[in-house]
Amino acid sequence: MGMVQQSVAGAGRRGRPGYDRQGILDVAVATFIERGYDATSIALLADRLGLSKSAIYHHFPSKEQILAAALDEALDSLEAALVPAGDDAGRSTPRGELAQLEHVLREAVHVLVERLPYVTLLLRVRGNTETERSALARRRAFDRQVRALIEAAQHSGELRSDIDARVAERLLFGMINSIVEWYRPGGRESAQSLADDVVALTLDGLRTP
Repeated sequence: MGMVQQSVAGAGRRGRPGYDRQGILDVAVATFIERGYDATSIALLADRLGLSKSAIYHHFPSKEQILAAALDEALDSLEAALVPAGDDAGRSTPRGELAQLEHVLREAVHVLVERLPYVTLLLRVRGNTETERSALARRRAFDRQVRALIEAAQHSGELRSDIDARVAERLLFGMINSIVEWYRPGGRESAQSLADDVVALTLDGLRTP
């Protein structure tokens, strides 16, 4: 939690610089994590930012719209991981469901590391508002697509079939999601090395002997 507190404190020190939409969103996400969404008011955000409430409303019509934008950032990035490598970057598309599953896992780790506060906020959503329920529905859809990749790799013989695909998917992302609890930017592990570790620990145990 120290990282979040430091981020918010740093924002307060900058005074009144004229935040753009992304700057407001970054501070709001940090404050939601630190204090909780319900306990965070527009007045508190205005104080943290050194702005008037009307300046915030210029970018976001309500606090829930700020939450929606933050959750969209996390979900859009995760959903982009489902796009086969090469579709937009000119690289070769992985052949086989196992290669695509590995791509999704690696990209998910990169998203978590690069968008850590946003993914942290997403993982704390409990469905208390329409915005949160919509985010949870998108998360479930993402999970189903990953599960479908696992099932397809099992049917093709690339992955062992004695482990239920639903259980495998939950264990895979249980490990990845736990990274938010201990990962700190600037540490010994880069996003790439962390992705290598996740793939080695998970897929090696799922591959067909």
